[in-house]
Amino acid sequence: MKTTKRLTWLLGSYTMLGPFSISTYMPFFPALMVSLGATQVELQQTLSAYLAAFGFMMLLHGPLSDAFGRRPVILGGLAVYMLASIGGALAGSLGFLLFCRTLQGLSVGAGGVVGRVVIRDRLQGPEAQKLLSQVSMIFGLAPAIAPVFGGWLQNWFAWQSVFVFMAIFSGLQLAASYFSLPETLPPEQRSSMMLPVLAYNYSKVLKSKPFWLLSLALSFNFIGFFLYVSSAPTFVIQYLGLTKAQFGWLFIPATAGIILGAYLSGEVAKRFTPVTTISFGYLIMAIATSLNVAYNAFFPPVVPWVILPIMLYTVGMSFATPSITLMTLDLFPSMRGMAASMQGFIQTMVMTFVTAVVAPLVADNGIEMAVSVAGFLAAGYLAWNIHKHA
Repeated sequence: MKTTKRLTWLLGSYTMLGPFSISTYMPFFPALMVSLGATQVELQQTLSAYLAAFGFMMLLHGPLSDAFGRRPVILGGLAVYMLASIGGALAGSLGFLLFCRTLQGLSVGAGGVVGRVVIRDRLQGPEAQKLLSQVSMIFGLAPAIAPVFGGWLQNWFAWQSVFVFMAIFSGLQLAASYFSLPETLPPEQRSSMMLPVLAYNYSKVLKSKPFWLLSLALSFNFIGFFLYVSSAPTFVIQYLGLTKAQFGWLFIPATAGIILGAYLSGEVAKRFTPVTTISFGYLIMAIATSLNVAYNAFFPPVVPWVILPIMLYTVGMSFATPSITLMTLDLFPSMRGMAASMQGFIQTMVMTFVTAVVAPLVADNGIEMAVSVAGFLAAGYLAWNIHKHA
């Protein structure tokens, strides 16, 4: 029991590293501009480099873990991230900071991607769903905690403190992982990283219709929430008429919904089949989306009422997510790492599209936001329904 609880917190902490790398870092832009003599556009490149490296490496973390084992990839990723964070704290130029942020992006996703595979390697059925749900609960804390940490550090310390914090956090993860993280992939079950074998494995995953349907279902479900996250500055300040200090009106209820949905998913793991769990998740999301459209169509945007449907949506989303994730990994028992990587990459690309294209078009209009969420949910349900009846 103690070992499982320790593993839960360890795997959950991996998922927090990404949000900390973005939301805790961004408040320091003004101080970095002064210290490094950089413009806002130039500093934005450090974020773009991080995200580009993160997206690229998302494709490789899983295959590397299929070939060399789960433990070396996670330990290596944490070590590189820690060193890159130390380098960021010592950066005296924009170029070197850009280099360190790129290294962070290349390494930050290792724990999050491979951690999901560790769960499925170690457990199956209801036990796997329960553990993945618990990890999702810990991840749900990150969007609320990361900006708070950034604000505290900004008020009390110089910009280097954010990189010191990242280095300490990843260093603690590295130490804990070294002593507590088990290797869950026996050597005889490992695959090859030879280019022909790798290309064949990628093509096998990409040609799988069930994989695409489940990955798109998961991605579109998440976009129903992420659209509000990526639109937060405009949605909260311009549409709701709140201030930057009141961003919690959006993030705290949504985060609470993620944690509650993940908790409930774990609690029903032994009572409901995965198909039943996912169906209930879609029912909750459909009710939330209907309420969201109706409220924005007929009532003014008044908190907390305008936010409550979003909170209900995240309950349904996180209720269904563990089951969909595990079903995707089980499509390729000998290549779970690659399946996790490709699933994460697809979700990242969909998120990027929404951030760049959809959010700017609808962020200042409540009914357009609500209808957009309904459209993405319908697309996700369509993908799930086709898979279920295939």
